[in-house]
This record gives sequence, structure tokens and C-alpha cells, in this order.
Amino acid sequence: MTDQAIYDLAIIGGGINGCGIARDAVGRGLSVYLCEQGDLAQATSSASTKLIHGGLRYLEYYEFRLVREALIEREVLLNAAPHIIWPLRFVLPHVKGLRPAWLLRLGLFLYDNLGGRKLLPGTRGLDLRHDAAGAPLRDGYRRGFEYSDCWVEDARLVVMNAMDAVERGAVIETRTRCSGAQREDGLWVVSVTDTDTGLSKTVRARAIVNAAGPWVEDVLTTKVKASVPARIRMVRGSHVVVPKIFEHDRAYIFQNPDGRIIFAIPYEQDFTLIGTTDHDHKGDPAAVHCTEDEAQYLCDAASEYFRRPVRREDVVWTYSGVRPLYDDGASAAQAATRDYVLKLEDANGAAPLLSIFGGKITTFRKLAESALEKLIPYFPGKRGPWTDKAVFPGGDFSPTDVWTLIAALKKDYPFLDDVWARRLIRAYGTRARQLLGDAASVADMGEQFGATLTEREVVYLMKKEWAREAADIVWRRSKLGLRMTADQIARLDLWMRTNRGVVSPAAE
Repeated sequence: MTDQAIYDLAIIGGGINGCGIARDAVGRGLSVYLCEQGDLAQATSSASTKLIHGGLRYLEYYEFRLVREALIEREVLLNAAPHIIWPLRFVLPHVKGLRPAWLLRLGLFLYDNLGGRKLLPGTRGLDLRHDAAGAPLRDGYRRGFEYSDCWVEDARLVVMNAMDAVERGAVIETRTRCSGAQREDGLWVVSVTDTDTGLSKTVRARAIVNAAGPWVEDVLTTKVKASVPARIRMVRGSHVVVPKIFEHDRAYIFQNPDGRIIFAIPYEQDFTLIGTTDHDHKGDPAAVHCTEDEAQYLCDAASEYFRRPVRREDVVWTYSGVRPLYDDGASAAQAATRDYVLKLEDANGAAPLLSIFGGKITTFRKLAESALEKLIPYFPGKRGPWTDKAVFPGGDFSPTDVWTLIAALKKDYPFLDDVWARRLIRAYGTRARQLLGDAASVADMGEQFGATLTEREVVYLMKKEWAREAADIVWRRSKLGLRMTADQIARLDLWMRTNRGVVSPAAE
């Protein structure tokens, strides 16, 4: 079977880079097809530290262009997606024997000024003996600094890009694996296989974007059989989640004697997220997991700072992802560049292949623009960059109005309590009303799966957001898996599998 359309772009990979490029390209007037072998954001893009940040520590590696670009992007993305991105203040305690205070002040001065900060407050000094941020810390921490970055629901950011792309005309197929591609008569003929049914088809496109993340080299060597002179360095980043360690709403950034830093971040109201590690990863990226050594390392590193030790038995959840970094020959995993590299090759000026190496979630939009800069000469007459002022689905409100939206939703849907209304606005923004529709009571929301997850929301996620099984919802589109029992998740999974043929897909 062959898809009769000829697309301008066929994109392999449904992570943040693939979906970001799809959104940008279709908004310029290109026709776009994207296939993803699993769920959207199933791999690296849902395993980040959930930060939109400049990367303070990258200044030590003189990555000034990357840091500046990321700092500018913080506020661009905050304005574009205020429902899933919000400001967060970070507390950096000064530790004798590690980076001196003058160096921290210099780094934070650069951090405040490199990116033309407008919305976020600047750095200030802290007396940790009297500030609330010092109360959870062990005795001996006297001085510190506080600066701004942003938090992001990473997997939802991927979904928002995909939704926007589809609403502008793109075709996105999940659970669809690229099994091969070859050039024929100036076009790419891409073979794809539905991983649920085993059915295959071919898709024709004028160009391919290889945005397969940790699988980018595999796509090059076994699928398109191209020779692109670049390699990735797979670096594993692991995180642990523990019950809430502190009551305030600020996060911590901790220095470690081995040169690494870790974050301790308020998470899902009742938890603290601690991460991340940096270890070279060998083997299948799909088999990545937080090792016992990594979990213990994170607990021990946090315990060096917190008054109450973080024990391994406190951990309620772990997750891990493989960062597909460009291999720049750095000796240590934490020193490998987080910048992105784009490699383009074609056949006598036709049928280009663009491969994406590296990158970070904060700079995905700029990466997409850079990708289109390389591709647009093959498509003359198309529109130019446009995403810097565009909002994501549900993000059409000011970042300062989020609490007003929550209050209004509770007023119009009185059966919602504070926690439920906040969760819906933080996940869907103004589109929470599309989800709720004409519901006048809890009963109108249908079956209750636990932790405020209802049948109506599940149907919305299956129709509009490509959800196919329970894990898509409870670990990516939300983190309700932290609050649901194994039996509740199993019941949800059975319901979704039973109703999969009834609920229309996202491309409807």
C-alpha cells in the first residue's frame, strides 16, 4: 500500500525535535508527514529534568552561544505555553572548597544579562541562616544565591507541538516505525510499519528529517543507508522522586565535589524530584533505566545538603533517558556539548536528508528554525520563520493570568475542587473547557479511574493527543501514576485497549 500524497518532508521521530520541526515546517506552507515508532515523547523527551533553562553550568565550558540562545528562549516559550511552563526560583548554596563565591556571582551576572531577560526576576543574595530556603539544609550553609529559570511539562510540550502541527495540516502517525527509505526519481520512498497491526505502506517525500534521537545513527546506517560523518554520544540521565522534602516553592541547585551538579525541585505538589546523573550509555536506548548506583548517588548527593537524609527506600519512582549528544570528544559525560549539530546531504541537489544530533528541550524551537534554514532552499517561495510569536494550543493567555483561569474554571464547573481545576489548567490551559464540555457534575465525566482522571478526559486524550495505552496518560501526558494504584492503572489500560477502535484518533 502506498500513501498517494507526495509530502515535502517526511520526519522520522516524534520527540521534541521532530515535532518542533513538523510544526515549524507546516506553518511555512510545507506538507509534512511524521512517523514515531512508539508514543510521542516516549524516550528522551519525557525523561528530562523538566527545565526550560539557560544551563548555568554550561558557562564553565564556554558555551556562551548556547546559553544565550537558551536564555532568550525561556521567555519566548513562557509566553507561548504558560499552562505547561512557569517560572521557578533556584537556590544555589555556597560551599567552601568548591566554586568560590566570586565565580558564582560572575556566572550569575552573565546569566542575568546574556539573554535580555524581561519577565523573570534577577539574581539576589541569600542569608541561608534566616531565609526559609535555609531551613531544610544542614547546619553550616550560610550564604547562597537565588536566580530564575522555568519549569516545563516536557512530554506535554512535545504533544503541544504535534497538536499544533496537525491543526495546521501535518500528518502524524504514532506506533509507526520507519523500516527503510531509498531515493527514487528525485524523491524519498519511505517504508513504514504499524507496530500494532504489522501492516506496512510506503510514503513519498521530497526530503527526510532524521530526528530519531538516540536512534539517529541506526536510522542512518540501517534505514536510509546514508553516510553522514557524525556520531552521537549517548549519555544517560537518571532521576529519582521522593516525598516532599521542603515546604517552600523554590528549587535547589547543588554542587558536588565530583564537579557535577544536581537539582532538587518541587514536583507534583507532594514530591521532590532529584536529578540528574551523567553516564555514558551503552546498548539499546529503549532499555535505559535508573541503576541502583545512580539512585544511591542521587540520594547521597542530596543528603550532603538536606538536614533530613534522603534514603534509597524513600524513592517512590525513578526514570531515566538517553541524551543523544553530538560526540565532540569530551572526556567526561557531563562535559559533552549540549549544543545541536545538523548534518545535511543530498543527491545532486535533490532529495535531501537532514540528520539532527544533540540539542536540549529549551532550544528545540531554535533548532527547528535552523533545520528549516537548511531545508528551505529546496522549497523556494515558502514562508519564513514564524514561531517566535505563536502560542501553543491552550496557551492563549498571559503567564500572570493562570490563577484567574483556575478560579474561572472552578466557578463554571462547580464540581471541580482546587486540585482538580489546577491540574486541568496546568495541563490543557484554555482547552480544559473543550475537555469538560457540557459536564455539570462528576457523573457527567464518566467512569472514574482514580486521582481525578475520568473517562471524559481519557477520551479527549485518545482523540486529540494520540494516547493509546495507560502509560501514555499516567507517565507522559500527566504524572498521575504517582497517585494511582497498580490496579487502577491496569483498569485504565484495559478500558483504553477495549475502546481503542471506538475512539477516533488524533488526526480526525
